[in-house]
Amino acid sequence: MSNFNLRVYGIILNSKNEVLVSDERRHGVSMTKFPGGGLMWGEGHKETLIREIKEEMNLDAEIGEFFYVNDFFQQSAYRENDQLFTFYYRVSKIDIDAIPVSAHAIPLTEEGEKFRWVPISDLNEDMFTFPIDKIVGSRLTHN
Repeated sequence: MSNFNLRVYGIILNSKNEVLVSDERRHGVSMTKFPGGGLMWGEGHKETLIREIKEEMNLDAEIGEFFYVNDFFQQSAYRENDQLFTFYYRVSKIDIDAIPVSAHAIPLTEEGEKFRWVPISDLNEDMFTFPIDKIVGSRLTHN
């Protein structure tokens, strides 16, 4: 049986023209992506991103303008019968200074999630794990 998997991610920028990225290790697999996650039954896109930011960073956020959605087939890297639709929104309000960023080794070697700022001018496709994040990173550098 084929399923649709809806994902929602945040573009969080600081005053230094840096974007927040998430380095994660889940079930022995390391990845670099934008903060966010999966839409749950009964949620809209913005509600999903608000919940994910609360879960991941313990922060409240307001979600701003829509940034990108993939308009092509993307199979899930983890579930071969899932087709991904991935939505990205700019985060319009968040306590930037309270975001739990750290200096850490990449890729992560222990299970969990850590955040870091990356100058937009330093973004490149190779730093992201997933194909749609690579496109979004490229769009940020040309925006």
